[in-house]
Amino acid sequence: MLSQAQMVRIRKAKEIMYIGLCTIVEYHKVKQANQSTGFTEVAVFEDIPCKLSFKSAPSVLESDKASALTQSISLILAPEIEINPGSKIIVTQNGVTKAYKNSGVPAVYTTHQEIMLDIFKGWS
Repeated sequence: MLSQAQMVRIRKAKEIMYIGLCTIVEYHKVKQANQSTGFTEVAVFEDIPCKLSFKSAPSVLESDKASALTQSISLILAPEIEINPGSKIIVTQNGVTKAYKNSGVPAVYTTHQEIMLDIFKGWS
């Protein structure tokens, strides 16, 4: 079992590799001036250090003509940040900003968490 000091050092070493920043946006219900209910985007976290990780793998469904590659995108960030499923996650890394959505339950570890992402195509 690792000591608390060792865990702190491991976490700091991981966080040095965070080269991006993310903003977590949720779609909240709001009451408008005319008493109707509407929805609006609300940034719940801003400028959170993070890292995007991309992996490519052969597609399970291969055709006779060509095999396709599927890409999985994961976000690595601090474990105490709670991101609800379906949240919009705007990530800027290496000068490129893209919007993603949280596609499931995060894998939370002592030093970090990993969240699988999909390209954001609009609110469900």
